[in-house]
Amino acid sequence: MTVADIGTKPLPGKAGRPLIGLVLGSGAARGFAHIGVIHALIEHGIKPDIIVGTSIGALVGGCYAANKFEELEEWARALTLRRIIGYLDVRIGSSGLIGGGRLARRLTEAVGSTAIEDLPLRYAAIATEVGTGHEVWLTHGSLALAMRASYALPGVFPPARLGGRWLVDGALVNPVPVSAARAFGARIVIAVNLDADRFARGATIASHGSDEYDEPAPAPDAPRRGFMGLRGRFGAERALKRQMFSAEERPGFSTVMIEAFNIMQDRLTRMRLAGDPPDIHITPHIGHIGWLDFHRAGDAIAVGKAATEKALEPIADTIAALA
Repeated sequence: MTVADIGTKPLPGKAGRPLIGLVLGSGAARGFAHIGVIHALIEHGIKPDIIVGTSIGALVGGCYAANKFEELEEWARALTLRRIIGYLDVRIGSSGLIGGGRLARRLTEAVGSTAIEDLPLRYAAIATEVGTGHEVWLTHGSLALAMRASYALPGVFPPARLGGRWLVDGALVNPVPVSAARAFGARIVIAVNLDADRFARGATIASHGSDEYDEPAPAPDAPRRGFMGLRGRFGAERALKRQMFSAEERPGFSTVMIEAFNIMQDRLTRMRLAGDPPDIHITPHIGHIGWLDFHRAGDAIAVGKAATEKALEPIADTIAALA
């Protein structure tokens, strides 16, 4: 694919250095580490010419490109469990458990009617088309809608309709979109992978079976528990929120769904990066922060900044080599 195929004008050359592309991967709450990454780069005079993001990476990258970076960080650091729950507008029976309207309104308030093509640098959000599975690069039109489509986690948020296509989270097809940054003309690609420190995961257990400690199957007439049982007591919305943030021994709804998505994304990321590795691979050790720990933005930002500072020397060497 060429720049002409994408339908955007080529970037002018930068005096004294090659074009730098920053790729921000998916990772839900862990994505606040991207804020620390950008802080560290900017503080050392490394400003990206191209930003490509998936899911939370598209959100952080879009806010930076739209000069709303400080507002995003202030909002993220102020999040508490109570405020997070306030954004969960549950929609029973819809295409997503959470309507996403409250969060979308907050996002629109931040970036307004900004169009991607009017941003001061090249930007793309990665999304997935429902039905076809196409990898869609959102390169023009509403910035707010592009970011919303890119983070629309299937089953949690409903799909977003852009340009006649129903789109969901781009992590389904390209969690760390190095390929897009290269297609835009980046000579140096700095990629941030938030799923790289999952040590001792994804191995093969070659022999396994049941034992006497396994949970017996429920009797046919056993009373139903879980979401429907809680509905009468707490109401549909309150029951779902309890499941989203519960810490029971049995994996809850949110744990099972997000872990399944996480496993798929981890395997896909390994394959995509093996075929198209970045020039600089930043891997924050952020596995201790859960996917739903949005109230720990300060911790995630600090981890992202620390990981980037360790990569500053190879970044500088790469820029010097290609200058």
